[in-house]
Amino acid sequence: MSSLKNKVQLIGRVGQDPVVKVYESNKKRATFSLAINDVYYNDAGERVESCDWHNITVWGKLAEIVDKFVNKGKEIAVEGKLVNRSFEDKDGNQRYVTEIAVSELVFLGSK
Repeated sequence: MSSLKNKVQLIGRVGQDPVVKVYESNKKRATFSLAINDVYYNDAGERVESCDWHNITVWGKLAEIVDKFVNKGKEIAVEGKLVNRSFEDKDGNQRYVTEIAVSELVFLGSK
């Protein structure tokens, strides 16, 4: 059961072209948002659409693959873990971020 701790699997569409940064010793990090669309019918029979957005972070070799092959609108599946972090913005305010640290990525949809 320990393999199920803090595990996230999502399928969605990339919200914008990934932003790739290169750190010391050429380690890469790619970040982008992932849109998860849901459609259901409420009690009145009306169609309801919703969209949830998730922050995605990819490191290393997987970030290189993202840099080459992932762009806005691409349908992908990701697996990883939830990461919570905080930082201080330029105005001195404390900000909190929850993101998915991806360990696996699969390309879906047509070419």
